[in-house]
Amino acid sequence: MLIHLKNVLTPEELRQARALLGDDAPWVDGRTSAGGQAVAQKANRQLAQESAQAANLQALVLAAVRRDPVFFSAALPRRIFNPLFNRYDPEAPRYGPHVDGAVLHSRATQEWVRTDISCTLFLADPAEYDGGELSVQDTFGSRRVKLPAGDAVLYPGTSVHEVTPVTRGARLASFFWIESMVRSDERRRLLFDLDMNLLKLRERHGETAEATALTGIYHNLLRQWAST
Repeated sequence: MLIHLKNVLTPEELRQARALLGDDAPWVDGRTSAGGQAVAQKANRQLAQESAQAANLQALVLAAVRRDPVFFSAALPRRIFNPLFNRYDPEAPRYGPHVDGAVLHSRATQEWVRTDISCTLFLADPAEYDGGELSVQDTFGSRRVKLPAGDAVLYPGTSVHEVTPVTRGARLASFFWIESMVRSDERRRLLFDLDMNLLKLRERHGETAEATALTGIYHNLLRQWAST
């Protein structure tokens, strides 16, 4: 499933992020982090992981997603791979069709993270660049995503996806992966839909006996399916 997360970053956090990604940001060839299958497809720049800018940005992004209730409901995170940051422009414009590695090693935490869910957090507004859509091959065909700065998209780590060529301006984004407590995308979708509809029922009718019973079903399913 593809989930659009709105306003993950506040305007002030977005301002801080853009300042850290300014002219003095230490960009390196993005191919340094690509696996054998993806390296031939990758032509972008990536923020040096060991830099002070990367450390500050990682803390900012992690704090933002951890406070977002929709992110938690959709991802049910067990582990989060340390956020990375990339830049696409006409000189380094694209990342062709690829599948992310199934298990990745985080330099920040020294953990191995299974990539159940991929996340892209957009840091440049669509008007700042042409092209640069995230294209994800979903169950119902290819879907293109280009969101406002501060918004994010979650999509299955199993999907073939690409970033289309940037022909003007610069596309800035954070990207990372989540190992979910619930490994199955289908089960996560059922839990997410149930949780979101429970919220709507409570907004409309309050805490009814039916809402309480359905909440019990949600937690019993989560108890059955979750690994912690």
